[in-house]
Amino acid sequence: MTYSIRLPHEIEERLESLAIRTGRSKSFYVKEAIIEHLSEIEDIYLAEKRLEDIRAGRTKTISLQKVMKRYGMDS
Repeated sequence: MTYSIRLPHEIEERLESLAIRTGRSKSFYVKEAIIEHLSEIEDIYLAEKRLEDIRAGRTKTISLQKVMKRYGMDS
């Protein structure tokens, strides 16, 4: 799939410089950046959703002490 994006001039220059220094395409680095950070972004949205559910009372929590006791980690 092909995408078209506008990058700030400074980022475009950095990307161009990196591509020239390494002999790889700018597309390669754009793809690598997306792959690297997509999971991180997904995790942030999931965490925000979970926090919203907890605050709204839709999700129950368990204390760390109870978890540790359940798995025999209490001292």
